[in-house]
This record gives sequence, C-alpha cells and structure tokens, in this order.
Amino acid sequence: MKVFCIGRNYVNHAKELNNPIPKEPLVFMKPVTAVLKGNRDFYYPEFTKNLHYEAEIVLRVCKNGKHVQPKFAHKYFDALTIGIDFTARDVQSKCKEKGHPWEKAKAFDHSAPVGELISVDEVDLSSIEFSLKKNEEIVQEGNTKDLIFPFDTLISHISQFFTLQKGDLIFTGTPAGVGSVAIGDELRGFIGKKELLTCKIK
Repeated sequence: MKVFCIGRNYVNHAKELNNPIPKEPLVFMKPVTAVLKGNRDFYYPEFTKNLHYEAEIVLRVCKNGKHVQPKFAHKYFDALTIGIDFTARDVQSKCKEKGHPWEKAKAFDHSAPVGELISVDEVDLSSIEFSLKKNEEIVQEGNTKDLIFPFDTLISHISQFFTLQKGDLIFTGTPAGVGSVAIGDELRGFIGKKELLTCKIK
C-alpha cells in the first residue's frame, strides 16, 4: 500500500502559509508505517515542538491503474474518509530552509491517521463538506468544491508517475485553519455530520 498526499490544494490554505498557488498537483508520499487506523491514540513525537493537524478527505484506490485518463478516474476509487496529515512544522521549516526533502516532517510513524471508510455512493463527490474538531471546537471546515485540483485530476496526475494499486490511499489536501496540537488534545473528524475519526494525543 502507498500513501499519496497532495499539498496546497485549497487556495486559502496556501495563502495562510504564504505559499504560492501551485500550477499542478504537489505530490508527496508517506510510508505504510505512517497510517494509523482504528481511532488509536497518537503519541506526540519527541523530535518536534510544533506539531500541526491538517484534516483532509482521503480516497481509497479500488483497482490498479497507470496513465488513467480523467474521464475514467472516478472508476479508480470506491471509498473515502477523513484523515489527518500530521506535520512537524518546525522540522519542515528547517528542511525548507536547507532545500531538503520534507519526509522527516511529514512521513514519520503514525503521521497519517485515517477514519472509518464510507462508500462513494453516500456522498456528492463534487461537494463534500468535512470538518475537524479539537476539544469540541471546530478548527477546520472544508468543502471539496473548493479543491484547486479535483479528485479526477489527482487520480490522473498521480497515475502518470506511479502505478495506482488497490488499497492505496490519497490524501487530497487540507483547507485553511491548520494549527497546533498538544498532549491531552482530542481531534474528531467529520464528513457532513457523521463522525468518522477520533484521535487522542498522548
């Protein structure tokens, strides 16, 4: 299983971090050891002092594919959920300053909690409302209608470089509102009003 992640896929998020709006999808990857399932607790890493949450819609790839055309892309994912792309922001800043890759900041163990999967038939793929609560306060709200690069574009683009395989996950980007977490916080992710993810920070 591979975990693909898309950076800066909502205009307001790119702006809040003073990043340029991308001309094509910004793709990075996490290893399978980054995935955290089953609403298990997340343990705050010792190598960061500034850990940020980034809530995202996550797609599950349902069949293998290479060079997928956009008009066929909808056939390559069958389920989705909400996930969190945890980012060690201080580590990321140091990597950026030196022109180094971001893996240490983005791809560490359990940096990709994912919620319960639901069928694509349960939602309007062009307009999925999702949100993240931190300690019962809504800290992020997004809608997939605001994606810079929609799902079909992402599937097609990724498949030009990497073979999609059944079970792969695609984190599709985070909206504005990212922020820090501390030990003792609880994060809860929703699609619409349906809670699909709980993540306690230990």
